[in-house]
Amino acid sequence: HRDLHSFPTRRSSDLVSNHAGVIPYDGAMVRAALLLEHHQPRHARALVLTGLFSMPGASWLVRRTGNTLAHNADALRLLESDELVLVFPEGAKGTGKPYADRYRLRRFGRGGFVEMALRTGSPIIPISIVGSEEIHPNLAEIPALAKLLGMPYAPVTPTFPWLGPAGLIPLPSSWIIEFHPPLQLSAEERKAAGDPAAMLAISDRVRDVIQAGVYRNLKRRKSVFALS
Repeated sequence: HRDLHSFPTRRSSDLVSNHAGVIPYDGAMVRAALLLEHHQPRHARALVLTGLFSMPGASWLVRRTGNTLAHNADALRLLESDELVLVFPEGAKGTGKPYADRYRLRRFGRGGFVEMALRTGSPIIPISIVGSEEIHPNLAEIPALAKLLGMPYAPVTPTFPWLGPAGLIPLPSSWIIEFHPPLQLSAEERKAAGDPAAMLAISDRVRDVIQAGVYRNLKRRKSVFALS
């Protein structure tokens, strides 16, 4: 975990990260980093897709670990309460992308995270994650199964469905999580809240920072399974 020394210790922040891995362990890893590595441990509240709240097992886990719905009203409420909000703008398109497209960020949607930062005056903290793409490499998909289960995708990985439930165990991989310096939006930029073009421009800036960090740390990581 890199550069946590610049992480805000008290005020609200809009944490924005790349997203991958079929099963989104990256959210848990970011939250663990803040709790275990920061000199003043903080709890981040991840915004989770609504569909997970309708799945019996996943719904219980998501709620018990302090996550909330990926909804602007929830994000605004948390930021106004000086909470840390963790956002994955790529959504299911990020977690379900093919292994051939690993570490290439998808588009960041309509910039909802930018609007929340602008309205609350919260800094945006880009986060680059390396390691998530290898835990469940998505080699192919089974659309019929995804439709049957009501899921956005049903992947074929090196271990699933071949090993049954054991195929859900993540493969070991070396992770690097980089917390970039906070992006504090100016008063002039805050006036642009609600302007789609302005929010898209800021969203693209954040995405570029994250993508550059991902590429830099891929070069730094010596091996997928390296221990350092």
